[in-house]
Amino acid sequence: MAGRTSIRVGLLPETQLMVGAPPAAKWVDQEKGERAIDRETNSPLYTVMIFLMEGERAEALKVTVPGNGLPDGLKPGMPIKAVNLMANPWANLFNGQVSSGVAYRASELLIDQTGASAE
Repeated sequence: MAGRTSIRVGLLPETQLMVGAPPAAKWVDQEKGERAIDRETNSPLYTVMIFLMEGERAEALKVTVPGNGLPDGLKPGMPIKAVNLMANPWANLFNGQVSSGVAYRASELLIDQTGASAE
């Protein structure tokens, strides 16, 4: 099995990040009640919808974050900072069809009191 490629996401100083949806539990198998767990911290994983805004451009990113990296009181509309934001390209072959995309991951989200977006 080839190693996973992780690419650090570089954000411009004027980039703003905002919570789009509250954290949702990430599951390995929801029917069996099996939660996805962070391999490094052993903390349950969550996905958070984040809006990334740069000038005239805005994108919605689904970012995976360990539970111990989520601040209390995180809710939609809050400006945040993403610590160690990484992009992980992926591709799957299923029934002869290739699907691909980018999975985003951060070690921590911080409520942004200053207007900056990344550390």
